[in-house]
Amino acid sequence: MQVILLETIQKVGALGDLANVKAGYARNYLIPRGKAKPATKANLAEFETLKADLQAKEAAALSAAQTIEAKMADTICTITANAGDEGKLFGSITTADISESLAKAGFEVEKRTINMSEAIRHIGEYDVSVTLHSSVSVAIKVVVEAQEEE
Repeated sequence: MQVILLETIQKVGALGDLANVKAGYARNYLIPRGKAKPATKANLAEFETLKADLQAKEAAALSAAQTIEAKMADTICTITANAGDEGKLFGSITTADISESLAKAGFEVEKRTINMSEAIRHIGEYDVSVTLHSSVSVAIKVVVEAQEEE
């Protein structure tokens, strides 16, 4: 199915591109979320009138993401969790835990934008990336500490 992209989407295309995507991806994800429109003659004509506004929104979102990236660059996220004697956690640290810790530090990020290379199941330091925009991501350090017993 051919669609007109209304914003830049990784691995699909940039704003205004005509992209061939699977019909289910377009129907169930791109079109309902306002990220794309079907590539019809009427939609192409409508897109040309809206193109300047969409480019301005995209530029504003990019500059906002770059501002947050500058503030977030050296962020260290400290999480305490229950751990055994050998440093193995009872459970694991998830993206929701990292998102909650970042919220306490003043950064509101969605858990789906946090990219972990592997599950965190031991105490220690880990490098995690946060995607703020399709072209802006920032690396943060997550420090997992054992919870002190009372």
